[in-house]
Amino acid sequence: MDLHILWFGLIVILFCGFFLLEGFDFGVGMLMPFLGKNDVERRTIISAIGPFWDGNEVWLITAGGAMFAAFPDWYATLFSGFYIVMFLVLLALILRGAALEFRGKDKSRSWRRFWDWAVMLGSALPGFLWGIIFANCLLGVPIDEKMNFVGNFWQLFNPYALVCGLAVTAMFLLHGAIFLDLKLEGKLRVHAGKMARLLWLPTISLVVVFVSATYLLTDALARLSIAQVAVTLGVASALIAVFWLLQREKSGWAFVMTSLALIGTVLALYLQLFPRMMVSSLNPAWSLTIYNASSSQYTLTVMSWVALTFIPFVLAYQAWNYWVFRKRISVHASSHY
Repeated sequence: MDLHILWFGLIVILFCGFFLLEGFDFGVGMLMPFLGKNDVERRTIISAIGPFWDGNEVWLITAGGAMFAAFPDWYATLFSGFYIVMFLVLLALILRGAALEFRGKDKSRSWRRFWDWAVMLGSALPGFLWGIIFANCLLGVPIDEKMNFVGNFWQLFNPYALVCGLAVTAMFLLHGAIFLDLKLEGKLRVHAGKMARLLWLPTISLVVVFVSATYLLTDALARLSIAQVAVTLGVASALIAVFWLLQREKSGWAFVMTSLALIGTVLALYLQLFPRMMVSSLNPAWSLTIYNASSSQYTLTVMSWVALTFIPFVLAYQAWNYWVFRKRISVHASSHY
């Protein structure tokens, strides 16, 4: 087996898990100040992701660690060139974690209102910024022959990247609203279902704009493959099915469809890149690939044995966690949050 492809695939899986699981976390966090009309409702909404949000972040940490170990040059170029963007992602995750923990430490309305908006901001920024990152990797950034990023911060916020960031944020919002429709009971569930139906059209519109821009502004057409077409059509079909399922109040299947759409989006982005990982806008030959940016064969071999040994246990634990906390949540006054 080509271990370069194996590790590229493992990193793709980790980002799929991150977008799938943190996606509804971020969506719930963004919606919480708007769906929750009072403190009890807001605490109930946060309780829906209470057992999951910190564990879901591990997918991103593990993806970063895998990039560092398997493709150190990719890690170095990405994290140096996107340093400020990555720092903002980290700052947002810290803010969100602090807000979720500190919100319930004081009963003051101003205290809780401040942390409510901190949860919203800390949930909105990561998805938007990861959209910026992925879009620039696909579009191309200034990388020289020594794999150094030679651009500047503001170049990253081009129109194409902004559209991608907004599309990812919208997908997370829709995913989160459907998760709440699936997880809550009573009036809050009704409000979450209505919000999901309202978010569907803006979400699919932004996705269509982003896909269209991808074929116009990148080399997607020149690199088109059967797999790419199949995944893109799968994402479109899943998003269209969401509306039909929401109209019939089948929130479980709607959540499955948004999950497939998010996974398909990540797969489509990486299929478009493969075997590249970052495209150089200065010279295509200077793009980072799974071969010129990787660790040694020995390192990849050792890491493969370690990863394939422990990953099943991690997946089993996370599946058990979701199974234990699978029941719906009703509005209640007693909550850690």
